[in-house]
Amino acid sequence: MTVITEYIHLSTEGNADVIDITSEVGQKLKSTKIKKGIANISVIGSTGAITTCEFEPGLVEDIGEIFDKLIPSGHYNHDEAWGDGNGHAHLRSSIVGPSLTVPFDRNGLILGTWQQIIFIDFDNRSRDRKIVTTFLGE
Repeated sequence: MTVITEYIHLSTEGNADVIDITSEVGQKLKSTKIKKGIANISVIGSTGAITTCEFEPGLVEDIGEIFDKLIPSGHYNHDEAWGDGNGHAHLRSSIVGPSLTVPFDRNGLILGTWQQIIFIDFDNRSRDRKIVTTFLGE
């Protein structure tokens, strides 16, 4: 069994910025030469999230709009503690989650035709982000 860890670096705009990272994850996988196994993709930080969806402009806009309705920016207890005004970002990322595991075979990710891996930056400011990819297989 082989385990290889690689990193993806992103500059984001925050405020539910959605970035398709499917090709970056796929490129990292191809460079490992591992044929079959699982890939874990995880954001380092507590105001970002990783999931899958059909990455198209309408859905990207819908993601921002639904989170504005579900967990709007505003006053949260976290903001009292830290004064950074991003309590909503922590709550949003907690709902979606910081990581995703995707199977792969023949050195390629197993995803549906309209399924892309996305990173969502929920923070209230632009950020430099680091995503860790861990490939486990043979």
